[in-house]
Parts: sequence; C-alpha cells; structure tokens
Amino acid sequence: MTVTKDSLIGDILEADRTTAQYFLEMGMHCLGCPSARGETVAEACMVHGVDADALVEKLVQHMS
Repeated sequence: MTVTKDSLIGDILEADRTTAQYFLEMGMHCLGCPSARGETVAEACMVHGVDADALVEKLVQHMS
C-alpha cells in the first residue's frame, strides 16, 4: 500500500494494524470510531495539530 496524506486511516490500519501506534502517539485515541477510520491522514493531523508529512514519513518507513 502506498501511504499519502490522502490515505484513509481505516485503509492504513487494515493494511497493517501495527501502524495504530503512530496514530495513538499523535493523540488519536479514537481509532475504533467509524468516523476516525474514514478520515484521511491530512484531516486527522489537522485536527490534532500534527505535521502530516512527518506522520506519512513514519508510516511509509514502518510499512516498507
């Protein structure tokens, strides 16, 4: 899976459940919520005040 800022959180978690740690680190503790899983990385980062590029980089490194 190619992860970008436009990737849905639910899709990322389905591809690799161990990525949940990165979302939890950024303060996104509602990963089980259907709304959260339907958000893009960019949307979640905006809400939580996190650098989307930095999170994408972590996710890409983790998943490769």
